[in-house]
Amino acid sequence: MPDWEKRFRAPRVSLPDWAQDAPHRSLFVSNATGTYELYAWDRSTGEQRQVTDRPNGTTDGVLTPDGEWIWWFDDKDGDEFGVWRRQPFTGGEDELAVPGLDPSYPAGLALGRDGRTAVVGRSTDEDGTTIHYARLGEAPVEIYRHRESAGVGDLSHDGSLLAIEHTEHGDAMHSALRVTRLDGTTVAELDDTRGGTRELGLEVLGFAPVDGDTRLLIGHQRRGRWEPLVWDVATGEETDLALELPGDVSAEWYPDGSGLLIVHSFEARSELFRYDLAARELIEVPTPAGTVSGATPRPDGSVEYLWSSAAEPPAVRSTTGRVVLDPPGMKSPGSVPVEDVWVEDRADASTPWSRSRPARPARSPRSSTSTAARPGTTATPSPPAPPPGSTTATRWSASTTAARPATAVPGRTP
Repeated sequence: MPDWEKRFRAPRVSLPDWAQDAPHRSLFVSNATGTYELYAWDRSTGEQRQVTDRPNGTTDGVLTPDGEWIWWFDDKDGDEFGVWRRQPFTGGEDELAVPGLDPSYPAGLALGRDGRTAVVGRSTDEDGTTIHYARLGEAPVEIYRHRESAGVGDLSHDGSLLAIEHTEHGDAMHSALRVTRLDGTTVAELDDTRGGTRELGLEVLGFAPVDGDTRLLIGHQRRGRWEPLVWDVATGEETDLALELPGDVSAEWYPDGSGLLIVHSFEARSELFRYDLAARELIEVPTPAGTVSGATPRPDGSVEYLWSSAAEPPAVRSTTGRVVLDPPGMKSPGSVPVEDVWVEDRADASTPWSRSRPARPARSPRSSTSTAARPGTTATPSPPAPPPGSTTATRWSASTTAARPATAVPGRTP
């Protein structure tokens, strides 16, 4: 079999999602068995376990913030109509995650950090979109309903605020945003469509991961492409990052709320930056030449990213200098130094960390496993990214410290 064919036939893995309060527990998607299924990964022991096994595969999965449970969407034959089930991280029987909610199309999911609460979005032909607040052992309570499409965006870090993407103005392609309390009362609204008269959408990328912080990272289209913006829902202040990067841009929070991890893709090449919100400065996070499909900072200061090139299939790599995750049944995580596989991709092998660069969006601005990208969720690298309001989520983590010193990029301070 020629090398080019091996590249396309190679098993895939997604960028692993990790539990917010138990970062040693991760969830990822792989097609090592021939269909995409969810896998649990205990980083402290290296143990990996296949969570789901269905004829048509499973890609929508979510880790609870405490890492104790895996939520996964159970549909019939891949028709996207079903219910959420959950399974202990260490293994066991599946159970209905939210008793009392009938099957539906998913319209977003956000899990509370207390391990006992969830906000579940549903969509049916009969009811349109409904959003329910559920507490363990209690009947779910409906807090939103509309005939037009909508979806759960994110819960604030302290669980007091909910961001919703909606199209009540009638343009299903361009969402507006509403932030509510968990009783459904409105806190703030943002609508670039001006009631459906302009074709400009907004997207929820996540609340700042700090208790009491009311800043919401969103994606906007005000300059003709998806770009990130920080909106303080309490004051109404909008901070336009104006990154001035020529290609597609994605963004997610660092866990202390002081900066953003930026993934920039242009002319089939990708690069990573840390954007310091106080200094309004981009700082490069070095990666080898290639394509980055998603990235997430880890609590230890490293950044993990899903990388591929024309010569090599996707692999999860780290700025610590190693491949950290291979498809199940292949090489052990962490077994291959990144430097060992960079030489053929480098324009100048003598300077592995220097790269030349000229002068939408992680879904616009977003990365993610499995499946998910909001706190407690996962995101898939190989299956297509889900539409707004879906259960896929990105991850927000600790500050970035690259394996080698990061440098400020000249001329890129807005």
